Amino acid sequence: MSAAGPSPALPVAPHPLLGIALIVGASACFAMLDALIKLLAERYSPVMLGWARYFFHLFVMLLVFGHSRGRALIRTRRPMAQIGRGAMLALSALSFFTAVSLLPQAEATAILSVAPMLVTAGAVWLLNERAPRGTVWALALSFAGVLLILRPGGGIDTWGAILSLAAAFFSASYALLTRVVAGADDPLATLFLGAVVALCCLTLVVPFVWRWPMSGWDLMLMVGTGVFGAFGHLLLVRAYMAASASTLAPFSYAHAACSLVTGLLFFGAFPDALSLAGMGLIVATGVVMALRRRTGP
Repeated sequence: MSAAGPSPALPVAPHPLLGIALIVGASACFAMLDALIKLLAERYSPVMLGWARYFFHLFVMLLVFGHSRGRALIRTRRPMAQIGRGAMLALSALSFFTAVSLLPQAEATAILSVAPMLVTAGAVWLLNERAPRGTVWALALSFAGVLLILRPGGGIDTWGAILSLAAAFFSASYALLTRVVAGADDPLATLFLGAVVALCCLTLVVPFVWRWPMSGWDLMLMVGTGVFGAFGHLLLVRAYMAASASTLAPFSYAHAACSLVTGLLFFGAFPDALSLAGMGLIVATGVVMALRRRTGP
């Protein structure tokens, strides 16, 4: 699962097409991560899956950056904000992994896609940023899209939908705290520390639901959650090094489109017409607002 909003502030190089390709690649990785979680959720607790996801995420980062970065991966000037980010990351993962076990992948991801709208509102109310024109209408339309997905008789699990919305709230909180540490800490350290804190939080409760992988295949899938999660976030970091946040923001919604594909390939599931309309409304609203932020009010 991807966090809402941009990565920490990075020096921007003028390679917009490369940045777009990288963020679409990151979205594909996150959709694959979600699909693997859904496959495993039939047999394992979301707490255990979240723990495995961040354990192998950290393992991959240590393999790739441990030697070259060393202690720089844990260096921070904002320790309390980093702890808060990691806690929100753990809560977001738990909420969404539970939701994706109850809902079709595409619908769960679409509901999660309201997170950028929540980030925009939170940035205005909490960080005193200027609201782009149409923010209130964008929030209203996003939630109208959620209601289309949740309509009576739509067959959507209510608790799954509530948990997807909770995941969006926690993901938005994570993104807002990321803005607080942006510029103060190294982006890779921020990525690493968030996963460390999330893993520590989940380690406190995973003994109560632990079970060893039932097969070598299940173990490979668990490793895959960490690999796709880590690789997706690394692509995200590289994307924001190649292009500006305003250029990339509309393409962050590729996650929802990729989830349609993985949901169909892995589970043979495709939303009905009204659910698809709700998903389209959420994504279209987010893209329009991202373009508006890019061009100014």
